[in-house]
Amino acid sequence: MASSINIPSVALPREVSIPQVGLGVFQVPPEETTENVLHAIEAGYRHIDTARAYSNEAEVGQAIRASGLHRSEFFITTKCYNEDHGYDRATRALKKSLGRLEMEHVDLYLIHWPMPSEDRYVETWRALVDAQQAGLARAIGVSNFQSEHLRRIIDETGVTPAVNQIELHPYLQQPALRREHADRGIVTQAWSPLAQGMVLDDPAIASIAQKHGKTAAQVVLRWHIALDNVVFPKSVTVERIRENIDIFDFELSTEELARIEAVDRGERIGPHPDKLALNPPISRRRRIRSSIAARTRLRRLRQRVAARRRGQ
Repeated sequence: MASSINIPSVALPREVSIPQVGLGVFQVPPEETTENVLHAIEAGYRHIDTARAYSNEAEVGQAIRASGLHRSEFFITTKCYNEDHGYDRATRALKKSLGRLEMEHVDLYLIHWPMPSEDRYVETWRALVDAQQAGLARAIGVSNFQSEHLRRIIDETGVTPAVNQIELHPYLQQPALRREHADRGIVTQAWSPLAQGMVLDDPAIASIAQKHGKTAAQVVLRWHIALDNVVFPKSVTVERIRENIDIFDFELSTEELARIEAVDRGERIGPHPDKLALNPPISRRRRIRSSIAARTRLRRLRQRVAARRRGQ
């Protein structure tokens, strides 16, 4: 049976709230996604972050349905892919994502990257505004937007994103952008909150972890919580999935927060938002193969869940 953990939430406009910790499924193969998400649900996660570019939206939807929990228990985020910029294409893209998820709405829909070289992110944002009005997304936001991109969409549409999802970890803390978010009432979401593990061997972080009897990853995630960031670490290991959510039984002191602040290098592990080029998602052939494998795994998972319930 799925666990329930009291994860704090952050308020978004229109009486929407987002759990502060979720599961990311970036680079999780489609054939592994359903099982990965079900493990997270069992551990107490209710916030799942996917994207069209990840080619695993359908498998996220399968996991939600297989969990036995009501759709309203979950907060599901997906994203408008780079090649879907433009009003009409973005509108169609959201409807296709909903079709793959087999849902009537998502809880949060984001523009994945601004793609300033294409110069269509403003009309894409208008499409998201109208999609929210139509009830297809409870909240709308952006991802990887710099200050100038934020200012432009707000000035030209009058609508402020609820969220900006950015690369953010101890080695790339982006204080100026986070201040702008705070000034505008935008929630900061951190992708790659552990810098793909790069920060876990940092001496300052390791020392703090040792003091609290926690792992370095738990300390970094707790640091994000202290900054009011929303985080969704990725893991395909059951033990680490559980570990990443077990961060609410300790707090970091002001001195410890300052020590982590001091390790900032301004160092990205992902592309700069102004330099990203278009990239196609996973091929259709690979997706078909992955979908067949995922359905087989889903049947087995449902059988195991049913067997556990009969044994209770």
